[in-house]
Amino acid sequence: MELLSDAFYMRLALQTAAGAAGQTGINPMVGCVVVKDGRIVGIGAHLKRGEAHAEVHALNMAGAEAVGATAYVTLEPCSHFGRTPPCCDRLIAEGVKRVVVATEDPNPLVAGSGIAKLRQSGIDVEVGLLGDEARALNEAFNHFIVTGMPFVTIKTALTLDGRIATRTGHSRWITGPASREAVHTLRHRHQAIMVGAGTVLADDPELTTRLAVPGLNPLRVVVDSRLRLPPGARVLNDAAPTLVLTTDEADETAAARLRQAGADIVRCGPGPRVNLAAGLRALGERGIGSVLAEGGGVLNGSLLAAGLASKLMLFYAPKIVGDGAPSGFAFSGPELMGDAANIKIASIERYGDDWCVTGYPVRPAEGD
Repeated sequence: MELLSDAFYMRLALQTAAGAAGQTGINPMVGCVVVKDGRIVGIGAHLKRGEAHAEVHALNMAGAEAVGATAYVTLEPCSHFGRTPPCCDRLIAEGVKRVVVATEDPNPLVAGSGIAKLRQSGIDVEVGLLGDEARALNEAFNHFIVTGMPFVTIKTALTLDGRIATRTGHSRWITGPASREAVHTLRHRHQAIMVGAGTVLADDPELTTRLAVPGLNPLRVVVDSRLRLPPGARVLNDAAPTLVLTTDEADETAAARLRQAGADIVRCGPGPRVNLAAGLRALGERGIGSVLAEGGGVLNGSLLAAGLASKLMLFYAPKIVGDGAPSGFAFSGPELMGDAANIKIASIERYGDDWCVTGYPVRPAEGD
């Protein structure tokens, strides 16, 4: 049993924030717990972009009890007018005595100014409690707000020998039900799913979130340099919007057919292949801060080789299929092992008979 402490209440705030994963768009997940005289008097989470922040929900619940209370917030309270008023002003106005903040907000519009404003008003502010956990919770937001580019997670199902299908291209199913359910939860938590045209032509996926409890369907993004996507593909149904990334030289007649079928077309570079960096920038400009890449080996390899992959989630099944089967990462590899892509392993989790290896590409040191 964890003893009551600042860490206890901050952990509760983090759990509250995490419950809204997938709902906040490009906004961060934030939780707030207000405590007075040993009692929780208010609790809240940010639930939707453009609506009240976590502090507002918690303070509304606390009411008059907020006077002299301590507020535990997973992210620095905002100090600027955006779609909602500044949370700093509300904390000050309600008479909160102490604020414990897990981590500063990397948003240049905030970046420490919220903490400074609270301190200037006489509120005792402490920063850094469970900061690593808070930053991990909002890794996609932290990446997007600084770079303007989506946080890209490559998810793929693999055999033990690193294959994503048999030599005939058959891939259903590599992993078991528990892994597939986990993937649908990942879809719910990302703003977009990205696949290549080859995946659509081979499997005709719908790319929706299918869980026992209904989840959110993200934007569907298809990378299709030659606009081979047939207008009758299930990925073009009305379950969710679909965007097709193609090249400047792709046939306009084919583009018109796909628009007629409901797709949005974005041209990314002269070709012959889609400029993935340009495509991701276009997604960022449209407010897409997180992308789950579920394509084949070519898309996976291209994202990794171009330095566009932020995270890897590799679901391994206890199977071996041997020679002639497609690899999970199809790109021109290095000549020397020392030049291989290095992945920092963050966790290994079991899902039924499978396990998921989660890691982050190690970037070369700046100037190296």
